[in-house]
Amino acid sequence: MKEIKFEHVLPEVFARQGDVSSEVWQQTVTFEKGGLYLVLAESGKGKSTFCSYILGYRHDYSGIVSFDRKDIRQLRVMQWVDMRQKHISHLFQELRLFPELTAYENVEIKNRLTNWKSKSEIEQWFERLGIADKLHVPVGLLSFGQQQRVAMMRALVQPFDFLLADEPVSHLDDANGKVMGEIMMEEAARQKAGVIVTSIGKHFPLDYQKTYHL
Repeated sequence: MKEIKFEHVLPEVFARQGDVSSEVWQQTVTFEKGGLYLVLAESGKGKSTFCSYILGYRHDYSGIVSFDRKDIRQLRVMQWVDMRQKHISHLFQELRLFPELTAYENVEIKNRLTNWKSKSEIEQWFERLGIADKLHVPVGLLSFGQQQRVAMMRALVQPFDFLLADEPVSHLDDANGKVMGEIMMEEAARQKAGVIVTSIGKHFPLDYQKTYHL
């Protein structure tokens, strides 16, 4: 997949509000493979909705969201499965980890499906992120910031054309956020992928190609 495009998209919930001031809603916006984008939003402006549209979880909008000029409303269930396995990876704001599994198991459970990274590569990520000592600790016992790092690694152990990172560093200090951003961008570069970071506040200190205010 080479591009994600929003054309005059407006969530139904905003349609009754009259004039909507946004650089995404009701605009024509294109996210290209290989690009780096930041989508900033105030609370209640539709950041989670924006992510849900790209992932095909919701379709309650007017306008068109398209992948390579194909309206995503035309995609069937198996096509969406393929999209989420091979073309779009998502770092969820709510993380969606398995609390009873260890930190490593939470990453490896997905890596077994993709065979994308070796055990040593994953362990090197844990080392760089400062949580090598948490490899075999149940993830439910980790701090939220540590869980964010585990969730990011899980998002990276698959092929993707676009990585959608939703509030990726909200509970990290600057040093850990910097390392997390470096690892994310290294993997995106290997795959020549596009990266879309969404945030209502703190975000990766990266050289964004374009910033949009939702």
